[in-house]
Amino acid sequence: MVSTEGRRPAAVRRGVPEGEEERVAALYWEAFGRKLAPALDPPEVGRRFIADHLRHDRGVTALVGGRVVGVAGYRLGDRALTGGGVKDVLSAYGLFRGLPRLAVLALFERTPAEGELVMDGIAVDAAHRGGGIGGLLLEEIAAVAADHGCRRVRLDVIDVNPRAKALYERHGFTTVRTERTPYLRGLMGFGAVATMHRPVTGADASATGGSR
Repeated sequence: MVSTEGRRPAAVRRGVPEGEEERVAALYWEAFGRKLAPALDPPEVGRRFIADHLRHDRGVTALVGGRVVGVAGYRLGDRALTGGGVKDVLSAYGLFRGLPRLAVLALFERTPAEGELVMDGIAVDAAHRGGGIGGLLLEEIAAVAADHGCRRVRLDVIDVNPRAKALYERHGFTTVRTERTPYLRGLMGFGAVATMHRPVTGADASATGGSR
């Protein structure tokens, strides 16, 4: 499947292409840097950390001319798009700076329930927004979930990102609970997190294809 955004269509495929790690890291930082900064700042170190520990099989990407212009990461089991363990954090930031960062990173952990795929979020290049790429990435995420026998897709969206929440709602996600997090407003800039679910249907299963 392709988007008609701009002059050139965007092809959506599964996986992060080799050689596009830094590009994906830059898109992720642009979209989520405000949230990630307390754990991974300064930006140049954070982007490098993300690029170095990407799991290529845990994302879907949109490409124009072979270049990634959008990405959606997901977690199945204990593997997500963004990796890096305790030793990796301490190696990148040192012991004294690394330990508090590990505590912040722990706040982002979301373990899937049985039959559930957890989506990390969508990042689309600013020059390619508004042309349907986000929707195509969501469709492919649902197809991945169907391929793995999942019953639903789950995601969390923060209260300062209403545009993303509206996109998810247009594509079948509904809010199942909202957690107030006033203690995080000063640290990360948001005060509530909405958990949203979307059921995986037979139509999602019939749309699987791996590269569209």
